[in-house]
Amino acid sequence: MSSPRVHANPQSSLPFGEEAKPGFRTKTAATRLTPDELAEIEAAAESAGQALSEWLRGTALCAARQRPADPAEMVLAEVWAVRYTLLNLFHAAAEAAAEGRQLTPDSVPKIRDQADARKLQQARKLLEEFFAREGKERARMP
Repeated sequence: MSSPRVHANPQSSLPFGEEAKPGFRTKTAATRLTPDELAEIEAAAESAGQALSEWLRGTALCAARQRPADPAEMVLAEVWAVRYTLLNLFHAAAEAAAEGRQLTPDSVPKIRDQADARKLQQARKLLEEFFAREGKERARMP
């Protein structure tokens, strides 16, 4: 099975002197896939009710924009952030008490911002580890 090769064309195909409209797609991105990989993404696009190019664009932009892949990932990210925030607030309060001082008011937003900055990355890491363990356990089953 041969597929056409797509190249990014740095020159516009628009008539001389015309500028592309904002949001008008003028660039391409290409990749090579095995036949099995192509079948897999075609099936995913079909199950989503989208053309392959539409599905690929949406999936790539979603990943590039660091949006959660699904609601479970988003919920896990929020749970991780709450856990991180609580544990760090308890730790900061205990340290402050041990030193005979009070926790400063700016500690809460600082810890919250740290949690927000890391929550999606940590949720993805937890999911990857979970699915890796699950895959190993399934491989052991007869």
